[in-house]
Amino acid sequence: MTPEKFLIENDFTDSDETVEIRNPYTKEAVKKVYKSGKEHINRSLNYLTSIFPKYKTVPTYIKAGLLSTISQKISNKKEELAQLITLETGKPIKFSRIEVERAVLTFQLGAEEAKRIEGETLSLDLLKGSENKKGIVRRFPLGVIFGITPWNFPINLVAHKLSPALASGNVVLLKPASAALTCGLEIGKIVKEASQECGLDFCPVNVITSSGGDIEDFLGDDRVKLISFTGSAIVGWGIRKHIYMQKLSLELGGNAGVIVDETADLKLAVPKIAIGGFAQAGQSCISVQRVFVHKSRYEEFKKLMLEETAKMKYGNPFEEDTMIGPMINEGEAKRVEKWIEEAKETSAKVLTGGVRDNSVLAPTIIEGANKNSNVNSKEVFAPLITIKEFEDFKTAVEEVNDSDLGLQAGVFTNNFVNAMYAYEAIETGGVIINDVSTYRMDSMPYGGVKQSGNAREGVKYAIEEMTERKIMVY
Repeated sequence: MTPEKFLIENDFTDSDETVEIRNPYTKEAVKKVYKSGKEHINRSLNYLTSIFPKYKTVPTYIKAGLLSTISQKISNKKEELAQLITLETGKPIKFSRIEVERAVLTFQLGAEEAKRIEGETLSLDLLKGSENKKGIVRRFPLGVIFGITPWNFPINLVAHKLSPALASGNVVLLKPASAALTCGLEIGKIVKEASQECGLDFCPVNVITSSGGDIEDFLGDDRVKLISFTGSAIVGWGIRKHIYMQKLSLELGGNAGVIVDETADLKLAVPKIAIGGFAQAGQSCISVQRVFVHKSRYEEFKKLMLEETAKMKYGNPFEEDTMIGPMINEGEAKRVEKWIEEAKETSAKVLTGGVRDNSVLAPTIIEGANKNSNVNSKEVFAPLITIKEFEDFKTAVEEVNDSDLGLQAGVFTNNFVNAMYAYEAIETGGVIINDVSTYRMDSMPYGGVKQSGNAREGVKYAIEEMTERKIMVY
């Protein structure tokens, strides 16, 4: 197996050390990658710092053309990239294909947003002595963006770092997740090819494969202007310990709540909740985890959910009709298995699932779990949902809010008052009406509150994070 090289400076290179990537379903080694070290990171930061003045002044049409070319190249390799996602992460192939389609869109959105980065003019004659004073406000790129991405969306979440950064004139040091390094490297290859085709004599993106320990030493480096991290809350907030002047953009985890009120259409709600909670083994930050159902609909909901869950195929992620593949490794599956047993010890009842085969966990529904149990209070990141009945809608909202996390929530209702109350009162970055928390369009502002993050993605909104306003007064 020939190891994949990493992208440093303007070329791909190797090292004396390699890393193996294993398929979560078969446990077989499927890829080998050269591991970058501290000296490579240092070289990369020097290089990116040196080319930033060149890239930030590249005309808008070239930046837009670069992103459009990247988008087209990803589209041309859709099936190859989808197969790679499934090979590295165990994501069911049907969802890998959707992810690649989303990445195509994310880069195309960057091409469009590069043409319309906002500015404004201000009248400053608000006090005596400022007669005829005016201001022009524009957004300017920061410099080197350090993008750190997770394994669960190894192509599209890379796109969400690169697209807004390149659109706004920044350069990027990318660290893909260790479990999905090859996906990140493939996007690096595409960016390099597209840069050459668009007439650039440099590549504005470098891709490293270093360990977390090596990376820590560079988080506070003054050559880095913004760290954009997507991953767990523990790791994300822990980055703060290593930085001083850098900006920090965090997109972290959740334990999403979904409310089903007495007016809800269960034929709409149940299939969406099943997919939102179980698809790709629930390994999404906005996967449905906690479901609150009005008591008048609870028994009917439970019956329909069990029927819907029984239809969902789990196992081999390369089979076209598989909805639920393996968890990223057997250790994670064992963790959730332990959490299920702990919940059962506190009177929770497993209605279906709870069975593990190596790294594959059957879709699991639990009722009666204590609100402080791990399956409710933490991010389970697995094909598991808990269900509970409620009497009063405001109480259900309070239960959704009874969490340290707050990424997205879903509400199924045909009551406009309830919909508006949920929007105003639920403490999350997004409230999705008549759909699940798992819904995301790549153009929308996406991010959380509380422990779930401090920023917003979606290309237009990420550009705001990756630029600084500057005013000229005249």
